[in-house]
Amino acid sequence: MKVTAEDIAKRLGTSKASVSRAFKPDSPLSKTLRSQILQTAHEMGYVPPGRRPSGRGNNLAISLVVGDIRNPYFASVLEEFSKVAAEQNIELLFHAVPNGLTVDSIMSQVFRDGSDGAIITSATLNSDLARQCRNRGLPVVLFGRVQVDAQLSAVSGDNYNGARLVARRFIDQGRRRIAFLGGIANASTHLERRRGFLDAMDEAGMQPAGDWSGGFQYDQAHAAVSSALAAPARPDAIFCANDIMAVAAIDAAKKAGIRPGSDLGIIGYDDIPMAAWESYKLTTVRQRIRLMVGNALSMMAELINDPGALGTIKITPCYLVERSSG
Repeated sequence: MKVTAEDIAKRLGTSKASVSRAFKPDSPLSKTLRSQILQTAHEMGYVPPGRRPSGRGNNLAISLVVGDIRNPYFASVLEEFSKVAAEQNIELLFHAVPNGLTVDSIMSQVFRDGSDGAIITSATLNSDLARQCRNRGLPVVLFGRVQVDAQLSAVSGDNYNGARLVARRFIDQGRRRIAFLGGIANASTHLERRRGFLDAMDEAGMQPAGDWSGGFQYDQAHAAVSSALAAPARPDAIFCANDIMAVAAIDAAKKAGIRPGSDLGIIGYDDIPMAAWESYKLTTVRQRIRLMVGNALSMMAELINDPGALGTIKITPCYLVERSSG
């Protein structure tokens, strides 16, 4: 539940009016009581209404938290958010999570923004942080992933069925040693893409030829694929859970003298701009980013208008973009 001024007053045995005055520097209140109220409010995660930085007027202000800005997919997401926000006269406050850190590390900045809500793209939001957001009355929408929390809203592509499309394409091509190169073990994108792939393989009576981790990163994926291709029973196809890893797989195959698309089928996920480059021609799964962005902003507006609403999840269909790599 959202912490209110009345909750602070009850905790300290004072009045609601005193709590309100504590946040107005010129209002009459003893220094000791003001200090106690401000400290208690901080501990309980209370943010008084109307505390937004000056100069914003009545425009909706949304904090956009991006987890891996080095991935070109998120650059595309950010560009689309910027376009749609400008069309809807929404002020976008951008926060990038530094490499190697989690979203927790920058949420204090988001809280200081005084924004109306936060959209978090592909970054882990732990249950304690989700509780802090709720206590502060800050609506949160996850973008690109989901989390098991009835009070969290999320917008995501259909990762499960997108992965099934990949498995079916390889199977229909007659590939028989099909491997999976995943990302981060506890990320919903990894889990759903892996689950969809394995289910489709199981329905075809097949087992994966490999199930490796590439961490959604180029270097880690390149090392994993290089090792697999050096083994005696190497795969004849690899489904990579994002395009960055698929690009690494193509580079590793070429370095090993293996022809991507013929000797080794490689399919990625996200359809980043690099996927269409002549040197890669990557078959991949494309997500409908503009629709997902529109859904996220609409969902955010609904949460702001109805703070007590339970979380909802919107899943957007994906489709396969066929090129020559797989």
